[in-house]
Amino acid sequence: MSTYTIIKFLHVSGAIGYFVAMGTWLFGLAALRRARRVEQVRALSDLIGRLGPLFGISVLLILVTGLYMAVTAWSLQTGWIAVALIGLVLIAPLGTAAIEPRRRVIDRLAREAPDGPLPESLAQRTHDPALLTALQTVTFLLLGIVFLMTNKPALIGALIVMAVALVLGLGSSLLVTRTLRTSGPRATATPAPTGKPIA
Repeated sequence: MSTYTIIKFLHVSGAIGYFVAMGTWLFGLAALRRARRVEQVRALSDLIGRLGPLFGISVLLILVTGLYMAVTAWSLQTGWIAVALIGLVLIAPLGTAAIEPRRRVIDRLAREAPDGPLPESLAQRTHDPALLTALQTVTFLLLGIVFLMTNKPALIGALIVMAVALVLGLGSSLLVTRTLRTSGPRATATPAPTGKPIA
């Protein structure tokens, strides 16, 4: 067992940790959008808030081990490595600027509100389209980086992969937002018709 294989294991573990955290965040957001009571939002927000250390440790593992392998086994001037590192550097501020502040607002409003049905202000925050867009875009960008790690394309190919990942992230979030927009944060299900259909 060499140092490189251990570093590679830590690198992959960091990627797995980041995907686990993002998957939990997306699951939590889906649950938040279906929540109808403050207590539900409060519990989900608390769960999501505990993901911070996992995000931080995962990003640190990915960056440190990635730089080590790039310097010792490859080169920072290798096309796909440069694109992947730039992608990682850009993803971290996106989470800090677009995701975490919105989570904190949801958490604060949920703690300040009394138990019971969601107030309109909190319902609107849980249905914030910018939050959904940021989460899905980050997820697809991470998938793009994993594709670069496993396929190691040339510079142009790496740029195309990340551009496609960005488009897929933005496009999928817009599709989901449009699908949910018709129902809105306060929509209720239409009761099923009763009785036998008229022949």
